[in-house]
Amino acid sequence: MSEQDDEEREFDLRWADQAEHREPSARARMLAARWRENPPGPVPFRPDPGPAAPRRSSWVSTALVLGCVAAVIVLLGYIQTRSPY
Repeated sequence: MSEQDDEEREFDLRWADQAEHREPSARARMLAARWRENPPGPVPFRPDPGPAAPRRSSWVSTALVLGCVAAVIVLLGYIQTRSPY
């Protein structure tokens, strides 16, 4: 085939949608075969939410982060003063 023949052909979605028969995808065929032997059980649309963990207040989180930062600064200062050079 020449390139000119390829340019003359036009395959678009309308052409594909007008097809009389569509073959299912490989995944759809695999699931259909699996479900024939062992059909899936019912599954709720959305599961019930689990118990909610208590939330920390924002000031506790802020204090925890600032405390960690202060501890790192103190540790680095201590290491720097203890270094021999």
